[in-house]
Order: sequence, then structure tokens, then C-alpha cells
Amino acid sequence: MKKTLIVAGFAALMSTSAMAANIGVSMARFDDNFLTVLRNGMSDYAKTLPDTNLQIEDGGNDVAKQLDQVKNFIASKVDAIIVNPVDTNATQAISDAAEAAHIPLVYVNREPVNVDTLPKDQAFVASNEKDSGTLEATEVCRLLKAAGKDKSANILVMEGELSNQAAVQRTKDVHEVIATPDCNFMHIVQEQTANWQRDQAQNLMTNWLSSGIKYDAVISNNDEMAIGIIQAMKAAGVDPSKTIVSGVDATQDGLAEMKAGNLKATVFQDAAGQGRGAVDTALTLAKGGTVDKKVYVPFQLVTPANMATFMAKN
Repeated sequence: MKKTLIVAGFAALMSTSAMAANIGVSMARFDDNFLTVLRNGMSDYAKTLPDTNLQIEDGGNDVAKQLDQVKNFIASKVDAIIVNPVDTNATQAISDAAEAAHIPLVYVNREPVNVDTLPKDQAFVASNEKDSGTLEATEVCRLLKAAGKDKSANILVMEGELSNQAAVQRTKDVHEVIATPDCNFMHIVQEQTANWQRDQAQNLMTNWLSSGIKYDAVISNNDEMAIGIIQAMKAAGVDPSKTIVSGVDATQDGLAEMKAGNLKATVFQDAAGQGRGAVDTALTLAKGGTVDKKVYVPFQLVTPANMATFMAKN
């Protein structure tokens, strides 16, 4: 069972009575712009709640390290655990450890592979990735049509970490949009991973440009890679404002590129809202309450026309 909520009403819906609570938080990594906003969203929100303390650890993008952090939280007898998974395919062991210790567990942002079999005191708070790549690819399709390229258009797709459910789903979304009658003029000519990273995306795009690949749009799984794509274009003497580059997350750096005319579309993922939702869900479970297994905070398409609304959010 899932529920889609508007963030403004989220805290009220998930409100908990005053209680002292210690929550252990393991983030996949600290060196990521979007996850920093997510982490700060949790931390800032917890400071507004009475007697709510977060212990936030950096998973270092290491599956074993993250599992050890969860076990350490259990040993210190925290009231609840929040995990932003390093590898969404490696979450069963985390769930098993928390369940055996009878400590509530909330996954945030990245969907665990066992999401449909989570125990009663575990849940998942995020945005529905089915919407993210669909919104992005549909807007790219619209932009290509507006540019008169509705007969045939070559597309480059840059993926996030292939061990991450969000990257897999966003790329699948792109394929599904291209399979529709309205957008089947789009043809993917290259599809490779840059692991969510700006520098890796810049290197990959440089290689694509050097090989002479002809393209009309570049669809990136996130803004960080989109920025790397734009940087590679600039370094190669290609004007990024003359092509279509898209991303996901609506980060501040991404919106700066949109303001400059280089990023044509992105999708707002409410990092701070997900963080608040994860804390509220953890507190509800810690006091013995019930929640939906999947709690979704909506994605929203961001374009130059409405970007001002999102400038201060992520």
C-alpha cells in the first residue's frame, strides 16, 4: 500500500507526541550535493523536535561499512534507524539485522530491493522514480518537437550507479517514453553510466564528443552528471545552450546552469521533504504507530518557465 503526500501536510499527518528518541542515520555517502540536502533536511528538522537526536554516519559508498554502522546503531540501542542505501540490492541484510533487534527501520530516497516484503516496523520514504524519468524524457520529447526534430532525433543517455534502483528506473522510464507513438522518433545511440558523478560525466561526454557521435539531446539521470556534460561541451567548444541537456533533482548548481540557458529541463526531487518524512516515519514507528510501507513525496518538472519557484529548495 502506498500514499502520495504533499510535503506541506506531511508533518501534520505523521505527527507524533513528544518523546525522547535517538535515531541512527546511515547515509550512502556525504560527498554528494543532493544527499547533502537530504541529510541537512533530516538534521535541521530534528532540531525543531523536542528530545530528538540524530547520529548521522557516512557510509562511504561501501556496503559492508554501512551494514556495520547499522549493527553499531543496534548495539547502542537506538530507538530507530534511517538508511539511505549504498546499494539498493544489498538491503535485505540491513532489514534482517534491524528486525532481529526489534528496532524500527526507515529507508529514505533509494528504494530497497526488498521494499515489498518489509517487516511491519520498516518503511520506505522517497519520491516515485517512475515519475522522475518519465517527466524528464517527456519534456525532452516536447522540446525536440518544438525544435522541428520530430522526424528523427539521436539521444545520449547517461546513467547513475547501476547498483542503484533510481538509476535503473529512470533509464527504464526513458525507454518507455521513447516507445510511445508520440516520442518514437527518438533513438538512443549511446547509453552508459557515469555513477552520478560530475567528473565522470565530463570524461564520458568528452569521449562521446571525440568519437564524433551525432546527437540532438542528452538525457542524464541527475543534475550532477548533466553539469559534467555541459562542462565537457564547453571544453570542446560546443555551445550547450544550442542543444538539449536534461537532468533530475533541481539542485542549486543545476538551476544555475538552467538560468544560464544550458540545462533545458530537470525534475525537482524534494530532498528536505524526504528527510523530514523519514524522521517523522521513524518517530511514528518508534512509538509503536503504523505507517504505509511506501510514502511518496511528489516529483515536479522544472523548466526555465517555472525555475524561480525552485531556486531556494534544493
